[in-house]
Amino acid sequence: MDIAIRNIGNSKGVVLPKPLLAQVGLDDAAVAQVSVEDGAIVLRRPAAAPREGWAEAARKLAEKGDDALLMGEFGNADDAELAW
Repeated sequence: MDIAIRNIGNSKGVVLPKPLLAQVGLDDAAVAQVSVEDGAIVLRRPAAAPREGWAEAARKLAEKGDDALLMGEFGNADDAELAW
């Protein structure tokens, strides 16, 4: 597929067809990562932030009452001897 390179002020730009962006999951994205690899311009979905969505998932578990400890409280055999 050939795509025109257009003048945008002092820069250049391309318009990517939505079906092409949809193939890589960028059709609804606001940003993308771009790099040059072996003479090619590569566009990628941004990496998800570590633990993204964990807070919301924990909140939903708590609302369902499904956030109880699986094994209950337990200590180590020598904990009674420790002085804090």
